[in-house]
Amino acid sequence: MRLNIPIILTLLRIALIPVFVIAFYLPYEWSAFVAALIFVIAGFTDWLDGYLARTLDQTTRFGAFLDPVADKVMVAIALVLITEHYHSIWVTIPAATMIAREVIISALREWMAELGKRASVAVSWVGKFKTAAQMFALTMLLWRDSEFIIYIGYAALYIATALTYWSMWQYLIAAKDDLLSADD
Repeated sequence: MRLNIPIILTLLRIALIPVFVIAFYLPYEWSAFVAALIFVIAGFTDWLDGYLARTLDQTTRFGAFLDPVADKVMVAIALVLITEHYHSIWVTIPAATMIAREVIISALREWMAELGKRASVAVSWVGKFKTAAQMFALTMLLWRDSEFIIYIGYAALYIATALTYWSMWQYLIAAKDDLLSADD
């Protein structure tokens, strides 16, 4: 494996995870802003590494594996952090739903790939909107600059949750025939 710019950006995103967690827990007034900023930077590197991999023709198997892992770990940790911080069922249920959806869809994609049908569970526009709403909600809830920002974060979190259910439903419907077929 040779390192290229997209893989370096993905590794940077992974390296930012402990820095993100430390920033979140620092006992300073500015720590919430720094944690949210690190989360935004990680999100930007996710977009940038994909763009550069395609533009520079630097896609690799390792990058294709590592990129979604880095994304899912960063988002799952952010969901756990906001759940712990807000200590509310109104945050816990959406966070648990989003984490569960990622586990279910990752398993579904892996299983469909084993059947040679990975393309039938490819990312849809609903999944992309879900990700955008989720990233925005997490940024607002991590930043928590004011009550207004927190309420915007809550609203975006519930939009992301609705899109989470919708996109999961789409994936399961796409795989329905394979999931429900009798074993041969």
